[in-house]
Formats: sequence, structure tokens, C-alpha cells
Amino acid sequence: MTMKKLTMYYDGLCPLCQAEILFLSGRNQADLLSFVDVNSTQYAADVVGISCQQALDSMYAQYDDGQLINGVDVFTAAYERAGLPKLAWLFSRPSLRPILTRGYRFFAKNRHAISSIFGPSALRLVRATSRQKE
Repeated sequence: MTMKKLTMYYDGLCPLCQAEILFLSGRNQADLLSFVDVNSTQYAADVVGISCQQALDSMYAQYDDGQLINGVDVFTAAYERAGLPKLAWLFSRPSLRPILTRGYRFFAKNRHAISSIFGPSALRLVRATSRQKE
């Protein structure tokens, strides 16, 4: 079964978000993921169909056929495409979805405060790890 390409819309001003995108980029050997910072000129809300604020309020992604997904579903789909089946499986568990959804909503609302604490370290770790692979 061929997987559809997925474009993830992320907050490029958030260090934790940057770390996640950098991590996924490094695992994108099948070229099934692309990434667009919603704060950049590359993001076109009218084309995507969601405002920049909506994209900031919840993680959104779009398959190459135009179908939008958001929240925890984005992580499941991204981890599948990044060759991380255990993480994809974890995020797809029906019994965990309510907890993961609430946790993600909390994170999204408090992303910049949380990221100011953990983001710089996470970004350094991902950058160091990705350099070791080169």
C-alpha cells in the first residue's frame, strides 16, 4: 500500500515545534513528509483552507489529495511516514486518544511557555543527533 504524502503546518517560532520538525525531517527518507511554517510567506491560508490562527491553535496537516487532519492524527500519520511505527501505533491507540488529545490541547495553548523551558534543549539535542548521522 502506497502512503500519501503529508504536508505538516507548524509554528516555526516554537523551539519544541522546530525540534519535532527537524527530527521528522531527518527521518524522511521516503520523502513522504513536507513542512510549512505557518508564520512564513510559504503558508497560504486561502489555499489550505484554515487560517493561520487555526493552524497555531492545533497542529494541522494535509495529504497530497487535499484532505486535512489535525491534532493527534497528525502525529500518527507523520510517525508512520517517518518510519517510526511504534510511535505511530502508540498515538493511534483508541484507549490513549482522550489523554493524548487533552495533553496536546494543553500543549498547543501553552506552547510558547512550555517551549521556552524545554525547547532550546530539545532543539540542541535533535541538531546534535542529526549531525552525528551525517
